Amino acid sequence: MVHLPGPLTRLDPARLSRLFTSRLRSPQLTSRLGVLLGAAVAVCLLTGYLSHAIQHPPAWFYWPSRPVNLYRVTQGLHVATGLAIVPLLAAKLWSVYPKLFRWPPFRDAVHAIERLSLFLLVAAALFQVTTGLLNIALWYSPMSFFFTTAHYWTAWIFAGSLLIHIGVKLPIVRRALAAPARPAPPTGMTRRGLFAAVGAAVAAITVATVGQTLRPLAGLSVLGPRDPRIGPQGLPVNQTAAAAGVAAAATDPGYRLEVAGPGGTLRLSLAELAAMAQHTAQLPITCVEGWSATATWTGVPIRDLVTAVGGHAGHSVRVTSLQQNSLYRVSTLPPPHAADPLTLLALRVNGEPLDLDHGYPCRLIAPNRPGVLQTKWVARIEVLP
Repeated sequence: MVHLPGPLTRLDPARLSRLFTSRLRSPQLTSRLGVLLGAAVAVCLLTGYLSHAIQHPPAWFYWPSRPVNLYRVTQGLHVATGLAIVPLLAAKLWSVYPKLFRWPPFRDAVHAIERLSLFLLVAAALFQVTTGLLNIALWYSPMSFFFTTAHYWTAWIFAGSLLIHIGVKLPIVRRALAAPARPAPPTGMTRRGLFAAVGAAVAAITVATVGQTLRPLAGLSVLGPRDPRIGPQGLPVNQTAAAAGVAAAATDPGYRLEVAGPGGTLRLSLAELAAMAQHTAQLPITCVEGWSATATWTGVPIRDLVTAVGGHAGHSVRVTSLQQNSLYRVSTLPPPHAADPLTLLALRVNGEPLDLDHGYPCRLIAPNRPGVLQTKWVARIEVLP
């Protein structure tokens, strides 16, 4: 029980700070939690930047088409570590939050810079975790901004403030980790018990969500918003044809796929595409929200269409959807993916014609690519110079 030293109105920040006491809190505890949190954050930042670079590649960036499951692993790690950060961050903030009430807040200019960087660090961490959870749940109404842009730039703010924080606190952390362990409190939870509780929370969250990517655990992923086994033709759907506004155009008997390149332009009906040499491949769809599912796809290799209009293996290919007013209406296949025989203009999935919600009459499926770049309801394929 906490006994307030007099009426609440007489409390000042210095006296208030003395109310938050626990013998569990120590530099050793905070430092060890910080190391664990830092490792998770490093994986999350690296895999998050990788996903962003695949979707918005800088000039120097190269992403291969093989192994086909590489992006599935990196994005699965990104979402899994992002979720694991939640209990780690909560424990880390618990271990230090009494310091927020220290008075005066700034001792000098250097201390003011440190405190402001700490404010940015905490604010950016909470923003990243909260918006990441909203994105995984496909719940965008609370966000009055474009998630991808805000999440990306806030990650840089977070990384910068984290580096400043590490630079300031590194001597303290080194001393704390090298110091002998403090005696455990005589009653209540021990430090070992606290770490066990945090570890159990991380394990529970991971097991309850990672089945979105790791299919053997799909039945245990009770917190995962997507079950990779459920959906039309055994695959989940993020956006239906009705929501995309393409149902009429996709089912129009007059549909023609336009294929353009240095050698001219072809306009191919669905029957003509089906009459071309078909190839079958087992490839995953990996969504940036964290779920993935493998399916058997059949269709025309993109490289065959490129060759038919005078292109070659060194060309990039632009793929355009029937969908209008979408940020992902157009995607670009770099040369490694455009030339890969597993990259298909798919007409069938799991032995059946594509469901309308999966991209009928035809869709792009390529190895080692985010799902948002696996363009559905393809209208045009263009070989770029």
